[in-house]
Amino acid sequence: MKVRILGASGGIGGRHLRTTAFLVDHDILIDAGTGVGDLTIAELAQIDHVFVTHSHLDHITSIPFMVDAVGDMRDRPLTVHATEATLDVLRSHIFNGQVWPDFSEIPSKERPFLCFETLFLGQPVTLGDRRFTALPANHIVPAVGYLIDSGKASLAFSGDTGPCPEFWQVVNGIENLRYLIIETAFTNREHKLATVSKHLCPSMLKTELGRLERDAEIFITHLKPGQIETTLAEIEQGLGQFNPRMLQNDKVFEF
Repeated sequence: MKVRILGASGGIGGRHLRTTAFLVDHDILIDAGTGVGDLTIAELAQIDHVFVTHSHLDHITSIPFMVDAVGDMRDRPLTVHATEATLDVLRSHIFNGQVWPDFSEIPSKERPFLCFETLFLGQPVTLGDRRFTALPANHIVPAVGYLIDSGKASLAFSGDTGPCPEFWQVVNGIENLRYLIIETAFTNREHKLATVSKHLCPSMLKTELGRLERDAEIFITHLKPGQIETTLAEIEQGLGQFNPRMLQNDKVFEF
């Protein structure tokens, strides 16, 4: 299994900054932020599934464009997997015929370009030899993280989250854990904003990683543009023992 990082930023503002999107092999996305826009038409046409963490725009923005671009090139609908709360937002506020066409009924209800599958916390979805399991998260809107398991090893992704003891309870039970991707959206100066918006800052990340009982390579995602250097310096100062690294575009995990 290969996981290629298409976007790992908390915003835009440069050629290297793309919002959250991970490409699993050639046919599955974890979130669909602006990084999806760097794929070719041929690559977009191969994507069969999108697993969405939550409904915020930086994580879903490419789904409407992708369906519109390649829907007529495919012989089956693109399947979006998410919790019912997130799917309700997509149906009501994106694919509603006003913001964007309802591709779950285009070109027909019988043969649509898009379909939705409800995802349940802790229940794996198996696609070939690959398993995708929604993990607990604590965000301002209903949200999940994901466990991506190849059978040989696994990668845990926090998604957007504030402190979440339930996430660590699950992660600490993953025997084949190899990689952990966790967000840190704000600097310590913005601790109050991180708390209100249910994100992490470095001091909060230190507390969260103190709950980790497994060895894993740790990568930091969702850094805010304009605050990257400051946030990384605070992480290095307070969490150097964990050897966390910044997650960047085109990083490939093989496991």
